[in-house]
Amino acid sequence: MTGAPPRGREERLRDTRAKLESDVDLWVATSGSPGGVHLIPLSYLWDGTAFLVSTPRASITGRNLLADQRVRLSLGPTRDAVVVDGIAEPVDVDGLAPGTGDAFAARTGFDPRGLDEPYQYFLIRPRRIQAWREANELQGRDLMRDGRWLA
Repeated sequence: MTGAPPRGREERLRDTRAKLESDVDLWVATSGSPGGVHLIPLSYLWDGTAFLVSTPRASITGRNLLADQRVRLSLGPTRDAVVVDGIAEPVDVDGLAPGTGDAFAARTGFDPRGLDEPYQYFLIRPRRIQAWREANELQGRDLMRDGRWLA
């Protein structure tokens, strides 16, 4: 990709939305007490407005998100990155919208509802989304601010 001209906003928006819809895994970065800074890969379901992830409630990520809802997500390789800053809302299994647990399991190949260890779902609403491939795309990398896609 080196030497490729920078994408315009419309192309970047299209590429980013396609990545959110087609990828299944992302990196989740959390911080807070008691776990401190933590990074872990998780599978997700994207509904067009928010990400749904699930992790053991007692894990460092689960505890961090329950203590501090701020989260950073990352998708793609270094030279085609999408970075999302969001707010994570805990959702219990019985609080999932009808069909959401099944959709999550079908999309990710993982169904935490039947496990002995208690898992917590988190609905992550993006507040800021950035996307870039090379240094020539750093300018204009913001695609969403304050939870709103930029025109």
